[in-house]
Amino acid sequence: MIEIADLVKDTFRRLGLKIIAGDEGIHHTVGQRELNRPGLALAGFFELFQSERIQVIGNTELLFLNQMTESAREKILERLFAYPLPCVILTNRNTPPTQLTEIANRNAIPLLSTRLDTTELTFHLSHYLTDRFSPSESVHGTLVDVYGTGLLFTGRAGIGKSEIALDLVERGHRLVADDIVVITRKAPGILLGSGPEMLRHLLEIRGVGVIDIRQIFGVRAIRLQKRIETVVELTEWDGKEEYERIGLETVYKKILGIEIPSLRLPIYAGKNVTVIAETIALTLHLKVYGHNAAEELMNRQAVAMKQKRIISDYLRWDNE
Repeated sequence: MIEIADLVKDTFRRLGLKIIAGDEGIHHTVGQRELNRPGLALAGFFELFQSERIQVIGNTELLFLNQMTESAREKILERLFAYPLPCVILTNRNTPPTQLTEIANRNAIPLLSTRLDTTELTFHLSHYLTDRFSPSESVHGTLVDVYGTGLLFTGRAGIGKSEIALDLVERGHRLVADDIVVITRKAPGILLGSGPEMLRHLLEIRGVGVIDIRQIFGVRAIRLQKRIETVVELTEWDGKEEYERIGLETVYKKILGIEIPSLRLPIYAGKNVTVIAETIALTLHLKVYGHNAAEELMNRQAVAMKQKRIISDYLRWDNE
């Protein structure tokens, strides 16, 4: 839920919202990301009226109101403001009818004004509300930007996620978050990861303590957020387990309803996980451009088997 007071404050630079009436309702809350234009309601059709949404009145709605008689306008506005509206926004710096401001004050429903036209307001305000209402969750892990690819390292505490991140940063890659990664679903198929403000740019190395990546390596070594493109689950090597050898089939991990490519990486003392992490990122880049090493291996095997069969058939019937 977002209070109207916070909405005005958060979007002031971009939307320039100003309260022109109904300021007693400044603590009303918005619980939906969608906006509503009450054109049908102003015409008297209130069935399916979305009163819980922010109401946007543009040039068309205001022209319709101004063409009504005073008594008809007051009647329809009283009916409209009888609903528990979060707020009403006038676009294009339009001057509201006196009745509109009086009824807004009487019902303690914030009436806001913006310099933007209706299209601009809808675009920017919808983007803000989508961002604020995006579902999110926190996971234990470390997120690093490796060659522009967001790798989320997971695994038990103490397995070496932070050490791998430190090594990657030293090699020129960028830390996004350590220990706690806040994952937010921004759009269909897109997950963004970031760190909580308290832990931002900090990395915990067991035996050393907390270090500040930004202060040590500079701003080139950090990012505030990054799209998560692959989950790398770190596990201890177990000779009895079977691990992926070819990589022909992609395994996915579902986070916030979105499937993200995932792989299980066994580690042991002396294994260069940093170089493997870089290779994972570069392999993903190649797949984006249509190159898949596992599929190429399968194709080579198929060609080799076909060639061997042709030679075998030739020699079988060669009686000279």
